Amino acid sequence: MVAMVLKLLFCTLLMIKTVASDNTSFIFNGFHGANLSLNNAASITSGGLLRLTDTGKQETGHGFFPNPIIFDRPPSPNISSFATKFVFAIVPEYPLLGGAGFAFAISPSKALPNAMQNQYLGLLNTTTEDKPSNHIFAVEFDTILTQEFNDIDDNHVGIDINSLHSNESHTAGYYNASSTNGFTNLSLISGELMQAWIDYDGLKKQINVTLAPTTMPKPERPLLSSVIDLSNIISGETMYAGFSAATGPMASYHYILGWSFALNGEAQDIDLSRLPAIPRNSPKKTPIGLLIGVPVSAFITLVSIVAIVVFIIRRRLKYAELLEDWELEYGPTRYSYRDLFKATKGFRESELLGAGGFGRVYRGVLPASETVIAVKRVSHESRQGMREFVSEIASIGRLRHRHLVQLLGYCRRKRELLLVYECMPNGSLDRRLFDVSRPSLDWEQRLRIVKGVASALLYLHEEWEQVVIHRDVKASNVLLDERMEGRLGDFGLARLYDHGTDPQTTHVVGTLGYLAPELARTGKAAKATDVYAFGTFVLEVACGVRSSAMEELSLVDWVIEHWRRGVISEAGDPRLGGGYCVGEMEVVLKIGLMCSHGTAAARPGMRQVVRFLDGDAVLPDISPDYMEVGVSLWDGFEGFDQLFLKFDVSSSSLVSEPSVTESVLSGGR
Repeated sequence: MVAMVLKLLFCTLLMIKTVASDNTSFIFNGFHGANLSLNNAASITSGGLLRLTDTGKQETGHGFFPNPIIFDRPPSPNISSFATKFVFAIVPEYPLLGGAGFAFAISPSKALPNAMQNQYLGLLNTTTEDKPSNHIFAVEFDTILTQEFNDIDDNHVGIDINSLHSNESHTAGYYNASSTNGFTNLSLISGELMQAWIDYDGLKKQINVTLAPTTMPKPERPLLSSVIDLSNIISGETMYAGFSAATGPMASYHYILGWSFALNGEAQDIDLSRLPAIPRNSPKKTPIGLLIGVPVSAFITLVSIVAIVVFIIRRRLKYAELLEDWELEYGPTRYSYRDLFKATKGFRESELLGAGGFGRVYRGVLPASETVIAVKRVSHESRQGMREFVSEIASIGRLRHRHLVQLLGYCRRKRELLLVYECMPNGSLDRRLFDVSRPSLDWEQRLRIVKGVASALLYLHEEWEQVVIHRDVKASNVLLDERMEGRLGDFGLARLYDHGTDPQTTHVVGTLGYLAPELARTGKAAKATDVYAFGTFVLEVACGVRSSAMEELSLVDWVIEHWRRGVISEAGDPRLGGGYCVGEMEVVLKIGLMCSHGTAAARPGMRQVVRFLDGDAVLPDISPDYMEVGVSLWDGFEGFDQLFLKFDVSSSSLVSEPSVTESVLSGGR
């Protein structure tokens, strides 16, 4: 009985041919009863297959020969040559959707406890990748394209040293002299049986890797051939040989059907007739989720990319501006629409400071400098004259006067102009004058505002390098700074021309009630048209009434009527409660009337107006009838020593008399 048992055991050992006491060669024609070191997903099936992985996702499997192999043979400096052959098959759970792949490996450990699945093939992990201390040699049969490791494709064979970055790699296949181009591709996840040969010559330090279907003999030309010295990789330590496999989001069965190995000699041929059969279950139909999911995933990715591009384009269009080459010379005054959009919180209604016939004004804070600004949006319908306009805007940006609102710059976008000003904290004058819900300005404040605007217009008309015609002087365009000083702003309609030349503008712009009568005939804005608007402005400030609010009489006629009755000062704003100097009120109202004369030549220039207001000159002694006669009093006017003229309307002649009255505004107000 004992003899029979021994005989049976001897036959089994012969069948698996684990030959030689030093374990330097072995062969498995199938794995029935094989003593292998298995862990994780690896198992021996009832049919005798070494199955490294099955349908599990994100898993590893290892199958190693259990006994250590000594590769170095002192005193020789070279490690032993070795050769191995094996038959394998990779059967994906779903057609054309591979798991990850497997590798033949020689390693100092047969457990690889910290190895990761998926692209690491159960060999390494993120911390051990490419470490010299790994002492791992592997030949990978990879079915996933991993950009991280510079894989050439998703169906390749590679030689790996301590890393999944292959030293050499090649698309899976074989060289065959009978094929047209000498190379035939093989699909690793086809489920078909394939045989691999790995041979290392310890003297030449050359590795050859060959692959072919089991239906043909070993090709003469290897798939991969590389000179690599493995002396420092697999020598000096006890090493183990075996297989490692992994799956990722998709699963595959990784089968090894037969395996032979030998040191310093040829590995024995595997008896293909004795190999176990691979289960030929009907392949699973790719689930609708995968059939749809993969294309849909790609589609979603594409849509996402398109959406991002559209978003970027729309964002750029959102902030798109008109910018032409000729504008570059005005670069310092050009603001980006993006900055203005952010500064005004997207031109939110809560940031609206005011609105008029020529645009809406928003408060904003520039994100970079935290400068408080006012942005006026003005629409435009044509590019005609735009270059001239921008040139003038750039020029106006150089104006510097303490009673002018500083124009900081501009922006052009689509059919819109955006003018950027410094922001005045106390808003516009018209709100303080005409809004009964707000505290009224006292007379001293009003007088300072009138003087300030007058000096600003003098600067524009005569003292700057060019003549600047504002063309829209009115209470709503006079803003109040932190000291309640008046500053003339909104140069959106301003025009410039050189001193000594005539303006050429023929397009009537401005605000009704402030437009000089001659504009309707000539269309030419000039200094005198600004003076006319200033006259209306002065009357509004003194009387506290909008010129457009008068019903029966115009504001000018209403003040003249008070003048005729000898009570011109009573035309002053009743909200002042008499808290003003009667003489000052009379002078201011008369200046307003003279500036509002229907004949341009009969209006004073801004230099004369400033002199009257500053007390450096006295008003000519004129009667209310002066407003009805279009004769100039100002040609050659020098100052307060001038002999003034008085109209005698009945004789239509001029009677001269010396002025004897000192100005009530003298004294430096």
